[in-house]
Amino acid sequence: MEDFRLINVTKGPKTLLIDNPTNYPLIGMGAQGAVFKLSEERCVKIYSNTLQAQMELEALKAGQHLAFFPRLYEHGENYIVMEYFNAPTLKEYLRNCTYIPESITKKLLYVLGEMRNAQFTMVDAPLRHIFVLENEELKLIDHVNAFKRVHPVPLKLLRDLNMMLLKESFLSQVRKFERDTYETWQRYFDENKIDYRNIPVFSGGNGEGVKVDSAISQTLIGAGHQGAVFRIAEDQCVKIYGKPEHCGMERTILLANQDLSFIPKVYEIGDNYVVMEYLSGPDLNTYLKKQITLPPTVTKLLLDILTSQKQAGFKQIDAPLRHVFITNSGFKMVDHVYSFSRLQERPLELFQNLHERGFLDAFLEQVMLLDPATHAEWTKTPIPLTEEEVQMEIKDIPTVLPVIKNQKRVKVNKQKNAKGHENGRDHKNGKDYGKYRDHKKDKGHGKERDHKKGHGSDKDHRQSGKKDNKDKKKGNDRKKGSDRK
Repeated sequence: MEDFRLINVTKGPKTLLIDNPTNYPLIGMGAQGAVFKLSEERCVKIYSNTLQAQMELEALKAGQHLAFFPRLYEHGENYIVMEYFNAPTLKEYLRNCTYIPESITKKLLYVLGEMRNAQFTMVDAPLRHIFVLENEELKLIDHVNAFKRVHPVPLKLLRDLNMMLLKESFLSQVRKFERDTYETWQRYFDENKIDYRNIPVFSGGNGEGVKVDSAISQTLIGAGHQGAVFRIAEDQCVKIYGKPEHCGMERTILLANQDLSFIPKVYEIGDNYVVMEYLSGPDLNTYLKKQITLPPTVTKLLLDILTSQKQAGFKQIDAPLRHVFITNSGFKMVDHVYSFSRLQERPLELFQNLHERGFLDAFLEQVMLLDPATHAEWTKTPIPLTEEEVQMEIKDIPTVLPVIKNQKRVKVNKQKNAKGHENGRDHKNGKDYGKYRDHKKDKGHGKERDHKKGHGSDKDHRQSGKKDNKDKKKGNDRKKGSDRK
């Protein structure tokens, strides 16, 4: 039997870096570690940070008497061997439901009650961390923050159910089965209700993501380098920025390009926030992970975005897969803070993303058929695939923002933005792309990381998502925002 301890997991600039000299398959990867299947009964989670390994070990030991905790077999300084579940997640299980089954609600209430009794401070779990075994037996994974974060109310669970339009049926059943619990949750929400215009979001500095109070009850769907995104209505979300200058840059770009089909519609602006269209659909990175070949339609729609960027005067020509969403009105793209302050003539991050998926050669062949001139321009010099090579090709330039023209009225928060932009322009409908519509369910604009069957931890929020690029200062500082709507 091979030694799984030969597997090395370290923190990279974008995601975890894995060196796996064994044949054990990777079945899940998140913010803290990567999970590999050892057998039909066991898997091993290998951590990039030994402190997080010890935190989860402590929680697993404390929960071994609970039937819904994975069984603990072995542990070391940076790994834990635990029970493997070959079963769907609760998110997958509920995917086609129009209401949540009462049997599931009862089991969730039991799980939450037992976690409270075990004195865990985080009495919560996102749907992707709950597995549904036979007879609807539930199992919970990813307990790193069980004694670190304080969630007396299941904010992540309710957030995920809300995204799937199941929150109201769940709460009505909670009220029916445990009225005291329901009233406790309602009091919590009433006491912690915050107007989104007053939600504090702070810049992390030095390439770190923004800081957001995890106790805020609003639906946080993404947090990256420039801002955090909250869903505030069925068709709207708000991006709140850590730095007003980032807000001003992206606000102007969005308002000046509302006529471009891939730009989200803007509804309201302020000094540090933009209310915009909520993109109900999967990001392209998630979609392509499930494809064996690259659909030519994807290439054509990506080429349309890149061509439109160039024609509109964008300086940064790129369309990272995690920033592009499949919606009913075509492909939409988020995160445009640096579109007019970074000189980049080729879609370098898109090239990297497609290379990672094994689709770069197919993409370039399809581009050559669709637009030979663009293909020639992109390939006249070797395409950089390492981060260091990419950084050398990108230059920071003085920011010259576009002029906002032909605007319709956009609501302005006058108390916070008396001199802000006031207008926006309706976007055009994108192209119909047939089969992609089937993939719009329960993905928002945020990046949810890919979870195969079995264990895998995941960093919570997703805004382009869902892993956030870290800023690098190498020559001219290039900062790739990972904020997603």
